[in-house]
Amino acid sequence: MKNVFSESTDMSSQRSLLRALGWSDSDINKPIVGVICAQSEIIPGHMHLDAIARAAAEGVIAAGGKPVIMPSIGVCDGIAMGHAGMRYSLPSREIIADSAEILLRAHAVQAAIFIGNCDKIIPGMLMACARVNIPSIFVSGGPMLAGRVRGRKTSLSTMFEEVGAYNAGRADEAELKDFECGACPTCGSCSGMFTANSLNCLTEALGMALPGNGTLPMVYSQRLALARDSGEAVMKLLENNVRPLDILTEKAFKNAETVDMAIGASTNTVLHLLAVANEAKVKGVSIDIMNGISERTPNLCRLAPAGEHYIEELHEAGGISAVIKELYGAGLIEGDALTVGLKTMKEIAEGAHNRDTSIIRPVSNPCSKSGGLVILKGNLAKDGCVVKKSAVDEAMLKHSGPARCFDSEEEAMQAISSGKIVKGDVVVIRYEGPVGGPGMREMLTPTSAIVGAGLGADVALITDGRFSGATRGAAIGHVCPEAAAGGVIGVVKDGDIIEINIPEGKLELKVPQAEIEKRLREFTPLKKQVTGYLKRYRESVSSASEGAVLKDK
Repeated sequence: MKNVFSESTDMSSQRSLLRALGWSDSDINKPIVGVICAQSEIIPGHMHLDAIARAAAEGVIAAGGKPVIMPSIGVCDGIAMGHAGMRYSLPSREIIADSAEILLRAHAVQAAIFIGNCDKIIPGMLMACARVNIPSIFVSGGPMLAGRVRGRKTSLSTMFEEVGAYNAGRADEAELKDFECGACPTCGSCSGMFTANSLNCLTEALGMALPGNGTLPMVYSQRLALARDSGEAVMKLLENNVRPLDILTEKAFKNAETVDMAIGASTNTVLHLLAVANEAKVKGVSIDIMNGISERTPNLCRLAPAGEHYIEELHEAGGISAVIKELYGAGLIEGDALTVGLKTMKEIAEGAHNRDTSIIRPVSNPCSKSGGLVILKGNLAKDGCVVKKSAVDEAMLKHSGPARCFDSEEEAMQAISSGKIVKGDVVVIRYEGPVGGPGMREMLTPTSAIVGAGLGADVALITDGRFSGATRGAAIGHVCPEAAAGGVIGVVKDGDIIEINIPEGKLELKVPQAEIEKRLREFTPLKKQVTGYLKRYRESVSSASEGAVLKDK
């Protein structure tokens, strides 16, 4: 249990620096627990993480450890949305993973608590956790509460759609201001089943967080108690030498994918689970298994943006543990998978209660018989793409229409905002992938503009970029190969017919194969001028179908 600095006189110099921190002999002889905390004053979901970190540290101290709080960067995807700053969001995941690895390894800590809340921060921390492989646990900041505007429950996605409605002349400035001031009423990760909450829920399904981590609101005092419990739990993991790679097994990832489908999580989970599995060296996880899991997993929850319920209501209904209970009862969860509470998934399921079957539907009466996400393939996406089926209007599950092609999000937004997109169109946004962006921007702004303009049941959007978890509608992302890598999406022309068949998992460009091959032979992809980190990232990043991880040279 002692740390490396207490072992011999050879460490006297290092101990002198620890004493400069005010450490006593007793502190030096305790196990050191790194508390990686992404507190920030620019991210609403992170503004109070310092309080969560202090509570987790109290749990470590109570269990006989010495906590040390260390920093992490983070990007607020909502604030970065719709401008060049979004190019840095996905690339920040790799920086978060690398910096956490550096801090933990360089300071020889023996266990770790990861405290983040939003989008790329949680998957980046999961990647580091698998890479460093010391006893670890995750504690999120928790979701914000839903807003209330003009008698309507709201969230960030509602806000973006209200901007679209205003631009389309369907809302006035006073209404827009009411939404601006009321849509996001508290600190916390945005209140729907968006990317941040999806990933925090999946830390439970992976077994890397205690029950409640994904759904307990940030403003509830119980969140502090959960953090203290997590601090004590990581000390038990250390005592029993249970490490992340003992938990992050193939069974754990399949459990996470199953819960993912059941709760209708963000399409971004596809990228991030692939990236974490890559770090954990789990070979059985790929986009090719996801449709099989989706086909056998009923969609049990329809949370915003796919429905009218919010994360706080999922928590009141029993949270992710109750979802696991429903799935386990149907034989869809690997019950012997271990969790950081040193309980199995079977034990989690047996201790859970579904308190509201209108929010967590039973397997016998699901929202739909198959899962919330679907991988599509076809000549337009040979290596796959993804759609959040649970958030698609029934009328758009099958759609055929003419392509309207744009080489950037900005070009597409100009056309959407000026009324140039009409019913039946398929908006194609390319050069927004990991390489082409570079950085694979999220496209909540154009998707919300389409929905806000009243075209959500009439217009599809496909891109080699990606979508916010707040996106709804026939929004198909992660088209691979991307345009910048010579993918077919790069040679689509205005007026070409694109056929979407979500039930059958197909995305097809209805152009003769000989013509497609001719276009590809004559095709030279665009290469945007970038400098600094984005230039280095572009040169190293892999395809979205592989999780957009950095390639080994």
